Amino acid sequence: MTENRSVLVSGATGDTGRAAVRESLALGLTVRALVHTADARAQALADQGAEVVVGDFLDPNTLRPAMEGVDAAYLCYPVRPGLIHATVNFAQTAKETGLKALINCSQRSADRESTSPSCRDTHIAEQVLNWSGLPVIHLRPTLFLEWLQYFWVLPKLREGILWMPTGKGTSSPVAAEDQGRAIARLLLDPTDHLGTTIPLSGPAEIDHEQFAAELSEALGREIVHVNPPMDEYAAYLADVGVPPYGVDHIVGAMRDYQNGAMSGADDNIERLTGRRPMTVAEYARPRAALLTGSSRGTAPGSDQAAGR
Repeated sequence: MTENRSVLVSGATGDTGRAAVRESLALGLTVRALVHTADARAQALADQGAEVVVGDFLDPNTLRPAMEGVDAAYLCYPVRPGLIHATVNFAQTAKETGLKALINCSQRSADRESTSPSCRDTHIAEQVLNWSGLPVIHLRPTLFLEWLQYFWVLPKLREGILWMPTGKGTSSPVAAEDQGRAIARLLLDPTDHLGTTIPLSGPAEIDHEQFAAELSEALGREIVHVNPPMDEYAAYLADVGVPPYGVDHIVGAMRDYQNGAMSGADDNIERLTGRRPMTVAEYARPRAALLTGSSRGTAPGSDQAAGR
């Protein structure tokens, strides 16, 4: 039953947040969208039918009004410092308001031993939510297909180069759109999944040679994978304007990737939604103009380095 069921989507202007708002509304849920700034992106959510509220993860007094009266919430903090602080605030507010289900956006490479500060913090954030005793579901997505549009990937892709130091690592890349469908289904009916950790992936595990081949087919031009040295990659990220925390995260995540942290595939999105997630080619084909540079587009900012 969706009648009078209200949900909160935080990080609502981010990749998965926008998708979760759209898909939750499509399921008939009453959606409250938590944003940091009342800008054009927030207005777009309101135009779809969401109730937009402005709040700050680092100020729990702004979180409580956003969470009061909702049945379930999606916690999604951008890739920037402050995740553990934000998670504690969100958890405390959830306990104060009697939240019935919390869907946590984690990441596949969450690991306290990672050299990525974000991956380390994400591991601790999971533990905080577990200690809290809240009814929580952890989502662990693999590599986002949205990386293709990020400002440190897109220019070289437009030159025909998939320039990422992935080594021989593999993943099953997944689109935020498909994650949004899964998030909405869990917000609608989380009962059978409370207390679990759910990996989220695309339909097939591939290496980056296969990734480039799928892009070549979809874009109608040759794309080759180039595997740069990690030091060169880190210097490039800094040169194009990725802030230091983002550089440390991306480089650490790429090291984890090389060591298999993103490997494996699952059918959890299809199980949750009844529809399989899109392939690399299916994602790239309708975005060909943007990815090849034949039309202008907006790439996500560096504060969302994991595509959240």
